[in-house]
Amino acid sequence: MSTALDNGARAAADHPFRDRLLDGLASSINERGYRDTTVADIVRDARTSKRTFYEQFASKEECLIELLRRNNDNLIASIVAAVDPETDWRAQVRQAVTAYVDYISARQAITLTWIREAPALGAVAHPLHRTAMEHLTDMLVELTANPGFRRAGLAPVSRPLALIILGGLRELTALLVEDGHDLRGIIEPAITASEAVLGGR
Repeated sequence: MSTALDNGARAAADHPFRDRLLDGLASSINERGYRDTTVADIVRDARTSKRTFYEQFASKEECLIELLRRNNDNLIASIVAAVDPETDWRAQVRQAVTAYVDYISARQAITLTWIREAPALGAVAHPLHRTAMEHLTDMLVELTANPGFRRAGLAPVSRPLALIILGGLRELTALLVEDGHDLRGIIEPAITASEAVLGGR
């Protein structure tokens, strides 16, 4: 399960009760899903009070947005940490895709909430989605600028192509998560598509 403290640098700067509440929301999502989670469930799992909750968050929705923002930051950090920038670019693609699948597989309830519930929040969640895709795009551009890609004569991927790769990966993830399939089924199609786009420019 993802925890607020997974992202140590950012979490250290935040109020400790905020971290506990985010962990409480994550725990409740794993147990009963976001839609059936109440503020009472969150504070019970966090072992704190409603008063403390509302000192940190205006609503359950605001708490969810912060949880998903941190989850996305941690996903990016996990992928970057898994990739060896000196190795062959194809090996890097496999490392990145595998790290992505490992991360979301360990957090399927949060992933499902991101796919199903976040869009239902409407305009309030739009900045979260936009920022997440911008950061993921930045990550992909930076990874494809490393020594392994340069040695292969490959320029950094353009932002539009990076977005196409990420959008396809997100849709495939949504399909498998919603249908309850093994998420490792993402790995080979994602590697094949990524290599075709990155190597065929």
